[in-house]
Order: sequence, then C-alpha cells, then structure tokens
Amino acid sequence: MLNVENMEYNTTRNHLIMKEYGRHIQKMVEFLLKIEDRETRQKNAYAVIELMGFLNPHLKNVEDFRHKLWDHLFLISDFALDVESPYPIPTRETLKAKPEILRYPKKYPKFNHLGKNIELIIDKALREENPEKKQGFANAIAYYMKLTYSNWHKELVHDDNIQTELHAITNGELEFNNRPFVKHRTDNRGDRDDYGNTGGGRGQYRQNFGSRDNRGGGRDNRGGNGGGRDNRSGNNNGGRDNRNNNRNFKKRY
Repeated sequence: MLNVENMEYNTTRNHLIMKEYGRHIQKMVEFLLKIEDRETRQKNAYAVIELMGFLNPHLKNVEDFRHKLWDHLFLISDFALDVESPYPIPTRETLKAKPEILRYPKKYPKFNHLGKNIELIIDKALREENPEKKQGFANAIAYYMKLTYSNWHKELVHDDNIQTELHAITNGELEFNNRPFVKHRTDNRGDRDDYGNTGGGRGQYRQNFGSRDNRGGGRDNRGGNGGGRDNRSGNNNGGRDNRNNNRNFKKRY
C-alpha cells in the first residue's frame, strides 16, 4: 500500500522560478545552498552549470552562453548562492531593472496627404545648390505628389494642380519641367484598343473564324478530297456517285 504522506503535489511545492530548467535543477540549486563547505559547493556549482547546458543546447548558439547560464544559476537561487563566478555576479537590481522608455518618433507633417517624408525631401531640395540636381529633385517630387494623389483619389489630377500645390509648398522655389506621367489605377482597361493587333485578340479570332470551312476543303467540300461521306464507296457504279457529283456541282456554283 502506498504511503500517501510522502507523496508530493505541485500545490505543495514552492514556486518554479525558471520552468525551462525544470524542478530537478531547482532542487539541485536548493541543495547547493545547504552545503556548508565552500569548495564542495563550488565544485557542485560547476556540475550544475554543465547539466544546465545539456538540458538547453539551444543556448550554445547564443553569444557567451555560459555567462547566461551563470546568470540563470544565481537567478534560480534567488541571488543567495555564495560561489565564485568567472563572470560578474548579477544582482537583483540589474536583472529586474526596467529598460528606459523608448521614445516614439512624433512627426507632425504640414501636409497630411503627402506625409513627412516628402517634406524632408523638399527641404533637402531647397538646400541643394547644384541647379541640375535641384531640378531633378523638383521632377521627382512632382511625380511622387501625382502618384500619391492617384493612389488615394478616384480621379486623375492635372499637372497644373500639381505645379500650383508645389509652388505653394516651396514658395515658388521649385518648378518641374517634365510631365510627371502617372498611370491612373482606374485606367487599366484603356489599353485594349490594340487588342486585335496582338495576334490573339478578338479581331484576330473573328478573322480566323471563317477559315474553319477551309481546313480540308470546307465542311461541305469534304467529299471533294476523297474523304466525303458520299465518296466512301470509291469508284463503285450507281446512283450514289451521281448524287454526289450533282451535289458538289450545285454547291460549288
């Protein structure tokens, strides 16, 4: 009969600090805390470190993984283990310290429909001294402005409107000299005018549709090539051959 008094349940056990190492590693660390001899405790601490490395081989791919194992050993012991470590001994404050709050980049664009990046490009274009590069910046900015307008609106904006808005943003310092051609997303079906010139279009299909009657002399002329239904008998004499000749004569003329 089992002795129920010696059985252990998870509800009666202490808190498992690091679950990836399991209950047995934690019991070994608790045993290390009870060893009074310092040399024996140090020797057993190295043995526990080796066992922790075997249980978690994925830590070998981590840079300086043994340093991480020693940090975990002190963490499991609740920073109460008194042994010598080849690495700086961590403290509760260093491992429990919260990182600094990451500052979220806040950008407030003047023109929300264009975004902050286009304003940075405009500022860089205004500081450019080379006239050719400055003109190139202006052309690229105009193209981007027209592209964003075409993506977010259902109608295609005219180049004069782009020039007016660019003039207002840059106070007349930037003007584009090329036509920023942007294909509108609603005009994708407008290139089907040359559909019949591709060789596989609808016009080519209709043009070749009439050649169905010329594949082998036409559906009605199959008998003229010697493969017709009425000429299967070859050169046999009879009224069937005469009917075939009369029928072909009528359909030809």
